[in-house]
Amino acid sequence: MSVTVSDDSDAGIAHELTAFQQRILTVLSEEARYGLAIKRELEQYYGSDVNHGRLYPNLDDLVEMGLVEKSELDKRTNEYALTEAGHDAILNQLSWTLSRFITSESRTTEITELVSAAQE
Repeated sequence: MSVTVSDDSDAGIAHELTAFQQRILTVLSEEARYGLAIKRELEQYYGSDVNHGRLYPNLDDLVEMGLVEKSELDKRTNEYALTEAGHDAILNQLSWTLSRFITSESRTTEITELVSAAQE
């Protein structure tokens, strides 16, 4: 299994992201969301509360890096969406992870089955 990712400098940002920031990008890869919806998804993943003081500064950092776009839904609510650079950062991280994980035919099969199941 081979995944090719462009060598954009934006994609290289993935190496500097925290695991928490990578999770935010992953949540946003499905669809644009407002802050509370992101918080809920992360709480489901972590199985514990996610503090606003942790979430919003990380969202702001991702916006500043150009990985996430922030827009105003209304006076009180912002919506966050993954940018093309954010998409590339996720692909870059997945590519690196898979290049280390897939070391045998059985692991290739595991990943192929995982991807097939996710598409159903």
